[in-house]
Amino acid sequence: MPSWFEIILRTLAAIVILFALTKVLGKRQISQLSLFEYITGISIGNIAAYVSLDLDNLWYLGMVSLLVWVSVSVAMEFLTMKSKKARDFIDGKGTVLIKDGQLLKKNLHKERLTLDEMLEQLRKKDVYRVADVEFAVMESSGEVNVMLKKEYQPITPDVLGWNVANEWEAQTVLMDGDIQDEVLERVGHDRQWLLHELKKRDMKEADVFLAQLDSNDELHIQTGQEGNQPQNNQTKPKERISMLIEQFEAELLRLERLSRNESDRRIYQTAIDRFQASTKSLPDHSLKP
Repeated sequence: MPSWFEIILRTLAAIVILFALTKVLGKRQISQLSLFEYITGISIGNIAAYVSLDLDNLWYLGMVSLLVWVSVSVAMEFLTMKSKKARDFIDGKGTVLIKDGQLLKKNLHKERLTLDEMLEQLRKKDVYRVADVEFAVMESSGEVNVMLKKEYQPITPDVLGWNVANEWEAQTVLMDGDIQDEVLERVGHDRQWLLHELKKRDMKEADVFLAQLDSNDELHIQTGQEGNQPQNNQTKPKERISMLIEQFEAELLRLERLSRNESDRRIYQTAIDRFQASTKSLPDHSLKP
């Protein structure tokens, strides 16, 4: 067998074996690798290169070495999952770098982190003043995580005591001109509804590169062409209010039907009567469905 052909076969075999072994090791980003996993990755790469290019008769020993490295790595992963002591020894522990707005010089030196590097890590988290930080820790992966003091944290609906509606991720209902019927069915629509929405925008399936439906039931369309982006039809306030009124009334009717006793049913019926009476008194009667 010619040497060049043997190298091709060995390289292809090494790629397949390396891919299979990598799948066994699991999915992790480079920044998430522990020190041992990082060493394992470098080692199996070197061994795979040896298997591909070394033409001596002992090349198959490289395969044995690969299996040993991966076996030990998998065993280490199971060990770290079962034992915190082993996890702390192999993966390392997080190091507190800032506490109560104060830099911990000793821990910075322990991690061999300069002030410039520390400030750079803070800037990556949109923090520009050390005194604003309540707590900062360097994880075993080398990433620095930061918690701001309460007075500097962004205001959230929970802080204000607001109850907000649940949201779900945007659903792709049309991709590369192909309608996703399963997704449409999952969000409570069908192909005819989507075609009707496209018709309102004077568009066809083939014109659409990507179409997504958000949690507000609004369709957002991408054509993939610069300067040819359709305007997404936003629901008018009056239509939105009318839809919310209809949904709320439908929910009350549903709860009434599901009432387990007559007392609960009367409570829901009273609420429905009061709700219907209040909507009739709205300035614009067209808001009432």
